[in-house]
Amino acid sequence: MERRYSQYTTEELRSEIAELTEKAQKAEQLGMVNEFAVHERKIIMAKSYMLDPTDFKAGEIYGIDGDPEHKFYIEYMNGIFAWGYRFNPKEEERKSGEEEALPIALLE
Repeated sequence: MERRYSQYTTEELRSEIAELTEKAQKAEQLGMVNEFAVHERKIIMAKSYMLDPTDFKAGEIYGIDGDPEHKFYIEYMNGIFAWGYRFNPKEEERKSGEEEALPIALLE
């Protein structure tokens, strides 16, 4: 039975990230797009468990890694996930999209 990332130590998470990064690079070189995406998502989740969720506050606005056109407004935190709304700072309406959850490793 596999362990959850929440049960890993920081050193185990670093090792897992290194292993997943290597697998992602191999998948990318072989043109295995879906496998590459799976490894990238796992890396984001592992990195999220290395961060402190208390560093992210409800009511605050953060950048989104990989999406420079949008910001993320946090409504509330639930573990390593920030729940809120993605918005374009150039638009007036902040809650124009649907509520979504982002792993905290994606927040800048």
